[in-house]
Amino acid sequence: MGDLIRGHNWAATPVGPITGWPQSLRVAVRLLLTSRHPMFIWWGPELIQFYNDAYAASLGPEKHPAALGARARDTWPEIWDVIGPQIAQVMAGGEATWHEDQLVPIIRRGGRQDVWWTYSYSPIDDEHAPNGVGGVLVICDETTAEVTSREKADARYRALFETIDAGFCVIEMLFDADGRANDYRFVEANAAFEQQSGLINPVGRRARELVPDLEQHWYDLYGAVATTGRPARFENGSDAMGRWFDVHALRVGDPSQHRVAVLFNDISARRAAEIALRASEDRLSAIFAEATVGLSEVSLDGRFLRVNDELCRLLGRDRNALLTASVFDVTLPEDIGPSLAAIDATVRTREPRALDKRYLRPDGTIVWANSRLARLHDPDGGSGNLLVVTVDLTERRAAEQRLRESEASFRLMADAVPQIVWIIDAEGRAEFYNKQWADYTGIPHDASTATLAAADYVHPDDGPATVAAFDVARRTGRTFTVEHRIRSAAGEYRWFLVRGEPHRDVDGEIVRWFGASIDIHDRKLAEARLSELNETLEQRVAAALAERKVFSDVIENSTAAVTVIDLDHHILAINRTSQDVFERLYGTRPHVGDGLLDLLDGMPAHREQMRANWARALAGKEFVLVQEFGDAGLDRRHYEVRLAPIHDSDGNRIGAASTAYDVTDRIRAEQQLETTQEQLRQAQKMEAMGQLTGGVAHDFNNLLTPIVGSLDLLQRRRLGGEREQRMIAGAMQSADRAKTLVQRLLAFARRQPLQPVAVDVAELITGMADLVASTTGPQIKVVAESAAGLPHAKADPNQLEMALLNLAVNARDAMPDGGTLRITASADEVEGEHRAGLEPGRYIRLSVADTGVGMDEATMVRAVEPFFSTKGIGKGTGLGLSMVHGLASQLGGALTIRSRPGLGTNVELWLPQSCDAPDPSDSAREVRGTGSFRGMALLVDDEDVVRMSTADMLSDLGYSVIEACSAEEALQMVEQGERFDLLVTDHLMPGMNGTDLARKVRARRPGVPALIVSGYAEEEGIDPDLPRLAKPFRKDELGASLLRIVKG
Repeated sequence: MGDLIRGHNWAATPVGPITGWPQSLRVAVRLLLTSRHPMFIWWGPELIQFYNDAYAASLGPEKHPAALGARARDTWPEIWDVIGPQIAQVMAGGEATWHEDQLVPIIRRGGRQDVWWTYSYSPIDDEHAPNGVGGVLVICDETTAEVTSREKADARYRALFETIDAGFCVIEMLFDADGRANDYRFVEANAAFEQQSGLINPVGRRARELVPDLEQHWYDLYGAVATTGRPARFENGSDAMGRWFDVHALRVGDPSQHRVAVLFNDISARRAAEIALRASEDRLSAIFAEATVGLSEVSLDGRFLRVNDELCRLLGRDRNALLTASVFDVTLPEDIGPSLAAIDATVRTREPRALDKRYLRPDGTIVWANSRLARLHDPDGGSGNLLVVTVDLTERRAAEQRLRESEASFRLMADAVPQIVWIIDAEGRAEFYNKQWADYTGIPHDASTATLAAADYVHPDDGPATVAAFDVARRTGRTFTVEHRIRSAAGEYRWFLVRGEPHRDVDGEIVRWFGASIDIHDRKLAEARLSELNETLEQRVAAALAERKVFSDVIENSTAAVTVIDLDHHILAINRTSQDVFERLYGTRPHVGDGLLDLLDGMPAHREQMRANWARALAGKEFVLVQEFGDAGLDRRHYEVRLAPIHDSDGNRIGAASTAYDVTDRIRAEQQLETTQEQLRQAQKMEAMGQLTGGVAHDFNNLLTPIVGSLDLLQRRRLGGEREQRMIAGAMQSADRAKTLVQRLLAFARRQPLQPVAVDVAELITGMADLVASTTGPQIKVVAESAAGLPHAKADPNQLEMALLNLAVNARDAMPDGGTLRITASADEVEGEHRAGLEPGRYIRLSVADTGVGMDEATMVRAVEPFFSTKGIGKGTGLGLSMVHGLASQLGGALTIRSRPGLGTNVELWLPQSCDAPDPSDSAREVRGTGSFRGMALLVDDEDVVRMSTADMLSDLGYSVIEACSAEEALQMVEQGERFDLLVTDHLMPGMNGTDLARKVRARRPGVPALIVSGYAEEEGIDPDLPRLAKPFRKDELGASLLRIVKG
């Protein structure tokens, strides 16, 4: 259709050529052609027609393609009486119309056809048309197939209507003057109506005629359906008809006819069965609810369908929570597997199953219960859900656990007793032996009788007496006591004292014996030794006294401090060294018999230290410790002390002994070594970071040099308009900030180009006081002081001013609520060790102190690390203190920091004193103008963009420029006789560096001046007589350096 529309002669129609169509028509036609839905347009007063491919298919050959561009009335005379008024309504400015399943007979395919359409007429706006409507957009859909399908369905419905078993009727509702339904007339009824309702020949008759006492609720229900159109599904009864019905009711036909279709079944028998079932279920529910055990009906997939109160209590959940959960939701995860197995077995075998399992309550507590599962039966006799009977086992489990714990406690207690504990029955059969029996004999517990035990483990010589003693005790009911020897696992016999007490039942009969076998072997041996000792006592006393004299002399003359105390801390023995040490450390001399702790009554801290150390030894521990001892007002020393308990001949602990050695010198040496190693590690770390930072800064300077140079040239040549100049100025400002950042990096890396001269620090402080005050703001009081006659310092004044300003800004940021910033300078001399590792000599100490928030120890350790900042993102670079630290180190000085949280910070910059007097012209020296240069300059740099930028500056200064990308290429030019009046060279280049190149050029051409350009000052290998210029630089800075060379 797109091709047909484009090829149509529209100039011959009232619409006119396409080029003159209004925009609204163009948009509507474009919409029509791109849609797959049947659409057409009537345009203008003549209603000229447009349509798309989807609509063309419904026209037939009689009208397509002749209808394109034709008048609507000419195309549709057979239906104009239907559509004409609808079109006129829209063209007159009326609203859009909608027509559903409208019969519009048309002539097509050789004859008149009944065709049903669903379509809408919508106005197409055109401000130049009458009523603002230029045409009508029609969106349509032929529904002939659907309408005929419904008619066929109605026929099928009629056949079904007469064959279904359910009662069916169509009634027409009747209403009283107040609009309330009070009767209805039967319009239709199927064959099953009489069987289901008991009413004969209802069609054409009224309900009140057939059932005079029919309840009002039937009229109300059907009346609501007829008036609201809302279908109803319900079950209800009629006492007048003596029946219960299951009813579906819905409105049919024209709503004004108030007709309702009713499909119903007589469910009176089912209703009676349900009532009986409900009564039975009510009885069951009462039993279910009142049961003292947990009852639940569970589906085969584990969902709770019904639960009683006892189960809710047992599981700690209310009824609603359980009915939305499954058995597995309340089961401890470890018991889900056994639960699944029990359900599967019950379903598969139809046999009940029971298991003990754990349930998890919402509060996290665990409940033990026995759950018994049985299969229920459906009302139709089939297998149904599961009935689960749950019995709380909490108390039983608790009792079992208490019994186990009691038995375990008894066994633990019995096993803790160092003697053999046993229980035997009335006949002497073993019921219990503790661990000591198995440990001693090497055999497990068994049910041997006393006679067998005597025969197997009791010494053969002692067996008869043991059996006889037990028989007497059993016969008399008295305590069973005997001494005999028992064989150990190693085969040795030891003496035991056996004692057992009878335990009787309620009738007084002995049912078992409780007893213990106590090892008395050592006592037996001691008794034998005592007899022997009594015979050799005098000889042994003499030998012991001689041995003790030798031991005493050795201890007394030992350099170790030896002390022995008893359990009450009284000194049993102490040598002279220990007395001397104690007196030196605590001011009092101890003697044998003194209470060791009593000697320290006036020193509670030292008393507690002494008590704690000795307590471990007196408790039986042998150990070595290293601690510092002594009163701070007397002497403090480190001692290595070995403490151990001492025992008498029977092994009883009677005290403790200590041996102490002075290790103060060793400890100090170890501490000094650790400090030195930490300083070395920190120095290596800072050196590595410095090398990395310096290298990065050097590369940045190489990148910045052409940027700064190019922007400088653009500014000087005033290229572009005011906007371009503002952009160039902004770029130059950012480049200067980058240059400052690089200078800070170089300062930290100790590679910044410095010009150290003699600086009057007092004058510098005074001159910067106003600048610092304006920088810190009115809330901070700035005090600047310096000692009278302060010597000069060796420093770069520009870098020193920057460092001082950085420290002032840090101090300001540390005092957000205001405070005092004090800047002082004084002379100081370092003679010995210095906390910052300064070499001995004279220094100027520049101090910047604030009363701010201060720093903790962890922050101070990292304070000079590059990029470390506590100010937050975007509030600092973290390079301020790093730069100051690097500057001080590069000048041969140091940076020290003292700070405490809440008290403020004091940063001290130590600078070497200068023996020279300051040059009064240094601070004010400035090259005014660059003059005009003539001649040839040889420019050497391995970076192309740097070389190009520098060449442009030299050209602007008046030089002709020849370029070389390496020192080797430059030397080749010299050897080839290339003439030049000035050498400008980079320092760091692959191969030969710039300094070596300058020396070789001077050797060959002594009169040619040279300028070294570098990203940072390489002190090593650079001739101090060679002028240097730091990257990045501007044309004026280059010109000033060249002017000094030419004039110098």
